[in-house]
Amino acid sequence: MPLAYYSTAARQEFWTEHWGGHSVEELLAVARASPLTDLVTGALETAGTASGPVLEAGCGLGQYVLLLRERGWRVVGVDWSLEALGACRRVAPAPLAQMELRALGVRDGALGAYVSLGVVEHDPAGPDAILAEARRVLAPGGRLVLSVPYLNGVRRVGAPYLRLQGRRLARRGGEFYQYAFSRRDLTAALARHGFAVRGMRPYDPARLLRRVLPRRRSPEAGAPHAAGGGAPGGRRGGVAGLARRLLYTGPALRLLGHMLLAAAVKR
Repeated sequence: MPLAYYSTAARQEFWTEHWGGHSVEELLAVARASPLTDLVTGALETAGTASGPVLEAGCGLGQYVLLLRERGWRVVGVDWSLEALGACRRVAPAPLAQMELRALGVRDGALGAYVSLGVVEHDPAGPDAILAEARRVLAPGGRLVLSVPYLNGVRRVGAPYLRLQGRRLARRGGEFYQYAFSRRDLTAALARHGFAVRGMRPYDPARLLRRVLPRRRSPEAGAPHAAGGGAPGGRRGGVAGLARRLLYTGPALRLLGHMLLAAAVKR
């Protein structure tokens, strides 16, 4: 079952995770260089025959709306925060709308693809209502590209302690913050709503290391998990380059990957 996290400052943590105190321009620069971008665009490029625009659900400051539009996709962004959407609009014109992800103002089967990065895990009731709505608005064969926190090897080992800590926080007034999902958890949730998984890939394996190792702050440091930062360190060559290559091996991703990205199609 998914691992629940609680926090005494859940709302503040949510905004830190999704905005990170950065501007739209900073997050767009991070996204242009992020390994996550290759995963998202790769999934969209193999989206099959479904026609229609791409929706980013929970787009926040809209860096991926802007980036994907730069690369030729017809992308619309929706979020519940008018403040976030307004910040994006001040940087570049883009089709954006305020919507509730459980009840989108989109007609049935209108979309060719649905992208949601680090959003569905924040619903205390679980991802089902949002996934059901995603299926409704996708055309047959439409592609779903979804990322959630990953119940990786390190988190599995620490799960008993994390669950105990969560219960203690809840008793002290802490609020639910998010779930972390295993591959099995996420596959089952997608299957419940008529999606066939075409691939899953962990990403952002350096997140844990960035939390425990000292480093000089930069625009990439502490950027939201939806941006999918790379390995810790400065230059890409030398030791930093080797660390990056090691972190993106299969075993390291399964052990340390902070997020899990799934590509699925509507059956």
